[in-house]
Amino acid sequence: MAYMGSHWARGLFAAIFLLAALAVPAVRVNAASQKEPLQTASPVPQAKTNPTSFDETSAATGGERPSSSLRLGPGDLIEVSVYNVPEFTTKARLGSNGDIYLPLVDYVHVADLTAEEAQEVIEKRLSDGGFFNNPHVTVFVAEYVSENVKVLGAVARPGSYSVNGEEHLLDLISAAGGLSDRAGSSAIITHRGHPDQPNTVTLNGDITANSKTNIEIFPGDTIIVRKADIVYVVGDVQRPAGLMMNSGDITVLQAIAMAGGATRTSKLNGAKILRKGPNGIVETPIKLQKIMEAKAADIPMKADDILFVPSSSKKIVFNRSMDAVMQTASSLSVIAVHP
Repeated sequence: MAYMGSHWARGLFAAIFLLAALAVPAVRVNAASQKEPLQTASPVPQAKTNPTSFDETSAATGGERPSSSLRLGPGDLIEVSVYNVPEFTTKARLGSNGDIYLPLVDYVHVADLTAEEAQEVIEKRLSDGGFFNNPHVTVFVAEYVSENVKVLGAVARPGSYSVNGEEHLLDLISAAGGLSDRAGSSAIITHRGHPDQPNTVTLNGDITANSKTNIEIFPGDTIIVRKADIVYVVGDVQRPAGLMMNSGDITVLQAIAMAGGATRTSKLNGAKILRKGPNGIVETPIKLQKIMEAKAADIPMKADDILFVPSSSKKIVFNRSMDAVMQTASSLSVIAVHP
């Protein structure tokens, strides 16, 4: 008897939907249009397929609405509705097999389909089942889980993160644990729809107060926070260290100053810059004494350069191998520099 009652209720439910569908022809519209009467003299608005907005700020910074080629996948949350039949509106999350459950039509496989393709599949199921006359379905993607955003580079927890509604650059960096202590001053955002047109965003200052910097992020995007360029000062100086080049360049004189200066036993004119080249390490002797006395031009350093200042003391054996110098540089603490 319980089975018969359930079967009878299902049939009644289907009959109500069928009468509603036959009485009023359906039109595909977005959520805002469903509250207004049908205007036959005006063109039918298009269905809304993604919850993320696209404004002038995003356009100015290269951000774009997620590509319509984004495919649905397990875990995605969608809202399905039929125009002028609010009783049918249903929110459903794709299961691990890519199916969603809908009233009347049971399970529908929508994985690997775009929102527009999913609409057509659901419309066909409703029409073939005799539940609606020429139904027009809207599929609204409320949450992309299968299309995560990758946050890589100098953040605390690099990885993939889901986008729930409207998200911005700072939201995703925060989700990744914030910037690491080796983070530089810029991030590169690659949009899935335009992988050949990455955007570089400056992270200096308060990015929350600058909408052109804290840009909107969409499913499928990749964020890479660049590591700061570092130069090293080793040898007979007061405080051997690695110096972060957060902006601009750093010169030999600035590097020596940040390292606390030379010592009494420093052999200034025996200093050299060690720079990685295509064929290995290249040594460039510099006359540090003359640079410090303003008798020679200061020399700009490049990322990963090592400024080595030897000692002239006879009590200290100066016979370090190149490997030893490199190992010393890599073990130094790093401090930020703002030229």
